[in-house]
Amino acid sequence: MKEQLSFLIALQKLDLEISKVSLKKKELPVKRAKLDEDFEKLKADIEEVRKRYEALQRSRKEKEDRLKRGQEAITKAKDRLLEVKTNKEYQAVLKEIEIIEAKNSEIEDEVIKALEDIDQLKITLDKEEKEFDIRCRQYERDKNNLEEEAASKEAALLSYQQRVFELKKQIDGELLKRYETIKRIRNGLAVVSVWKEVCQGCHMNIPPQLYNDVQKLEGLLSCPNCNRIIYWQNQNNNA
Repeated sequence: MKEQLSFLIALQKLDLEISKVSLKKKELPVKRAKLDEDFEKLKADIEEVRKRYEALQRSRKEKEDRLKRGQEAITKAKDRLLEVKTNKEYQAVLKEIEIIEAKNSEIEDEVIKALEDIDQLKITLDKEEKEFDIRCRQYERDKNNLEEEAASKEAALLSYQQRVFELKKQIDGELLKRYETIKRIRNGLAVVSVWKEVCQGCHMNIPPQLYNDVQKLEGLLSCPNCNRIIYWQNQNNNA
């Protein structure tokens, strides 16, 4: 019976390790999804800055083209001054030149403002692109770490499951059935230690005589409160 109990204790430890590793393995896809989500947001943010920068460049180019056309219009208007024959026509062309020059002055101000905005945004974009490069490398490292962790967890599970398979072959069939039933009912915990007359599964006191029997290894005993299989474990070294 002592040997069977040792097998059950070992099986319980393995099952707990399997549960722990399985839980951590299930968390990995959630971590990966969060990692990808954060990275995609980072990409979207910097892409938005790039689009704003490109839009400002296009706007500046359009304004410069308008200014160029306005300057060409002034040149043509001044050329026409040499061709007019009446004072009325001359004054009309002068008025036209005045209007174009005023408009060109507005456009020049817009171009200057656009250049200032572009310079300021370029500083921001350069800073964010450097930060993005750093975050890209960190993202790749984190992604690789998660992939390695997933592979490690999978390998650990396979190892534990193989050991469980081999261990179960050494346990009496009825005893194994009892273990599996209790484990299912008691949230995966079927075999627990007792110390100072307290069951470490339900944390309730057990009768003094039962505690003595457990210490003497008088058969395969159960906690009267939670029905888990119990064994005595000296915890003085852990105090």
